[in-house]
Amino acid sequence: MNTSKVAQVTLYFWIMKICATTLGETAGDLLSMTINIGYAMSSAILIGIFLVTLTAQLLSKKFHSFLYWAVILATSTAGTTMSDYMGRTLELGYAKSSLTLLCCLGTVLAIWHYSEKTLSVDNIHTTKGELFYWIAILFSNTLGTAVGDFLADSSGLGFLGGAALIGGLLAMTVLAAFFTRINRILLFWIAFVLTRPFGATFGDLLTKPTQKGGLGFGTIGSSLVLAVLLIGVILYTNKRDRQASPL
Repeated sequence: MNTSKVAQVTLYFWIMKICATTLGETAGDLLSMTINIGYAMSSAILIGIFLVTLTAQLLSKKFHSFLYWAVILATSTAGTTMSDYMGRTLELGYAKSSLTLLCCLGTVLAIWHYSEKTLSVDNIHTTKGELFYWIAILFSNTLGTAVGDFLADSSGLGFLGGAALIGGLLAMTVLAAFFTRINRILLFWIAFVLTRPFGATFGDLLTKPTQKGGLGFGTIGSSLVLAVLLIGVILYTNKRDRQASPL
C-alpha cells in the first residue's frame, strides 16, 4: 500500500502530467491573453491559487488524487504566466528566462538532496520533503514554458518542430529507462521537466491560429477538451485503484 501523499509514477501518471501541463498552458493563456488581464495580474491570481491548493495538499493526511492534480495544474498555469511575465514584461527573452529558471531548479534540487539525502519521489513522507517536491515542480513547469516558447518562437522550429523535438527527447528518456542503467531518479526528473515544454508547445499548437502554424482551436475550446480528458483519466485511475484495493 502506498502511504505517500504524492502520485505513484505509472503510465497513467505521465498521461495525466501531459494533460495537466498542456491545460496549464492553454488556461494560463486564456487568463492572461484571451480575458486580457495581463501577465502580472494573471501570475498573482494563479500563484494565489497555487498557494491555496498547496496548503491543502500539505495539510492533508493521505493522498487525494483530485487535490494532487489540482496542485499540479496550479503550478502549470502559474508557471505559464510567470514565464511570460519574465520573458515579455521584464523583457528577459525566452533564452535568458530559461537559463535563470534552470539555475533556480538546479538550486532547489541540490538543496533538497543535501537536506533529504535523496530526490526520490516514491517515498515522500515528510512535510519538508513534500515542500521541496512542489517547489521543484513549480520551477520545472515554469522552466518548461520558457523552453517551449523558445523552441516554438525563437528557434525557428515552429510549434510542430518544437513539439517533435521534445517528443523525441522524451522517447529517448523512455528508452533509457528500459534499456540502460542510468539512475531512475535522474530519468524521472528529466522526463518531468521535458513534459512541460512538450505541453507548452502542444498547447500552442492547439490554440494558435492556422496562419501562425497552429490548429486554431483557441484557448477556450482547447482548455475544455483537456480538462475533460484529465478528469476522465483521474476518475478511471481512482476506480481502478479502488477495485485493486483489498477489502
